[in-house]
Amino acid sequence: MGFDEMDVDTIWLDGEFVDWDDAQIHVLTHGLHYGSGVFEGARCYDTDNGPALFRWEEHLERLFQSAKPYEMEIDFTKDELTEATKELIKRQELPSCYLRPIAFYGYNSLGVSPKDCPTRTAVAAWPWGAYLGEEALENGIDVMISSWRKHASSQIPTNAKTTGLYVNSMLAGEEARRNGYAEAIVLNKEGNVAEGPGENIFLVRDGELYTPGLSESILDGITRDSVIRIAEDLGYTVHDNVSISRGELNTADELFFTGSAAEVTPIRKVDNVVIGNGSRGPVTEEIQQKFFDIVEEGSEEYDEWFEYVDV
Repeated sequence: MGFDEMDVDTIWLDGEFVDWDDAQIHVLTHGLHYGSGVFEGARCYDTDNGPALFRWEEHLERLFQSAKPYEMEIDFTKDELTEATKELIKRQELPSCYLRPIAFYGYNSLGVSPKDCPTRTAVAAWPWGAYLGEEALENGIDVMISSWRKHASSQIPTNAKTTGLYVNSMLAGEEARRNGYAEAIVLNKEGNVAEGPGENIFLVRDGELYTPGLSESILDGITRDSVIRIAEDLGYTVHDNVSISRGELNTADELFFTGSAAEVTPIRKVDNVVIGNGSRGPVTEEIQQKFFDIVEEGSEEYDEWFEYVDV
């Protein structure tokens, strides 16, 4: 579904609520030419206790941390961004939605250095269902190992969620879709498993969970962190600082992606090799069900994960 088909009409831009079609920038914006922006993808869930931002504090913390390597000063506090986001949701009467906070170097000069460019900040919200499709949540998806490798942290910070870096993700994802797959898996420069184009990955073997560590050139995913806690609370052992070889994917009992957009999505095939029994495995299903129970119902046990909108 395109934006024109959605019932959204407002964006928060640099401290003001503006009409969706008027949220525009100059064609010589530094961030457009050099990818000098940082962003987040988060969700607001319609819980039994009302609309709530999921792990919003952690998303804002990562946004500000992402800005640091680029010496980008965001002109609004976390509290100001939170209040603006809540008001944006209320103005558009969105019980649940996807959220995109972004900060980027704006228009002034067009040298590679952004020294004289202002920092622009925006937040958008729109309805967005399952990123890889509702059917994928139950039946799983087919993925391929991309020919494109994930850049190393010695080249560009991998712990920063930077706009320009997602060219790497776009190339991997589009390569997969051209070849008939729903998504890609990206290897790091050493040839080990890193992540998906917009997801972290988990492997299940003999009832235990494994996920690549931060040194494997992955983004420190917030849904990844949520799933690690959920799995441990359910009694599973989680190894969250490992290297996973490409070959280990083929012999896994189960595989699944995690992410704010993808949530918890099973993987049934890798390069046409069937994973486990070729459907959502029991460990994935239990973790997935617990995750959706938490975000749809709210939970006293995980209450610190929610920022309620109070519509």
